[in-house]
Amino acid sequence: MSAIHRHDPSSTDPGTASETANYDAEENRSGLVICGTDTDVGKTVVSALVVQGLGARYWKPVQSGLDGEGDRGRVQDLLHLPPERLLPEAYRLQAPVSPHWAAERQGLTIDPERLRLPAGAGALVVETAGGLLVPLRRDWLQIEQVQRWGLPVLLVARSGLGTLNHSLLSLEALRARRIPVLGLVLNGPLHPDNPRTLEELGGVPVLAELPPLDPLEASGLQRQWQRSELPRKLAQWARNTS
Repeated sequence: MSAIHRHDPSSTDPGTASETANYDAEENRSGLVICGTDTDVGKTVVSALVVQGLGARYWKPVQSGLDGEGDRGRVQDLLHLPPERLLPEAYRLQAPVSPHWAAERQGLTIDPERLRLPAGAGALVVETAGGLLVPLRRDWLQIEQVQRWGLPVLLVARSGLGTLNHSLLSLEALRARRIPVLGLVLNGPLHPDNPRTLEELGGVPVLAELPPLDPLEASGLQRQWQRSELPRKLAQWARNTS
């Protein structure tokens, strides 16, 4: 992987996207990034939880695999947000595979310059595609894009078997790149020991344990938000960035 660090990703010509956001020249410091330890760990539900709790805007810059309107559509179905709080993707890729390959299959190359943080007032929640080491292209990993944004990470993981290895590896990768971590959100049935073990070995707090919600709707997310440590932790983070 050493070639990744020798290459300047900004040197590639931009690809074509179906929709683009208006990008600001300055970094948006009132934002956070929601990353997962793996695919299908519930990042979009957690993103909706945080967007609703903070009154934030939602942005998934790379959507890989289009089922209807993708994750932006799922957030809209849950929260019924006004258009200005649902920002268009930089890349909408058809195939439900890794973004680098999905882009290649459409004759595109993902350009980090198209992934600059959108301008706008208020908090911004950025949802990534898949896990941290997913390639956005063959010389540019998602974690490198997260590092470039300079925003703190809220890490989403499964609650059950396998989460210790995936979560601790993800935290190690973030720590190695000096990317700040706000905490963990565990998705799935409540586990009697994993939260404690992750806090002890990972060195970050578990801010929420989100059980399966049936039905999954905004009111249920709001109740989970109020029961969690997320309001207190993110209020403290917001004060530090204001």
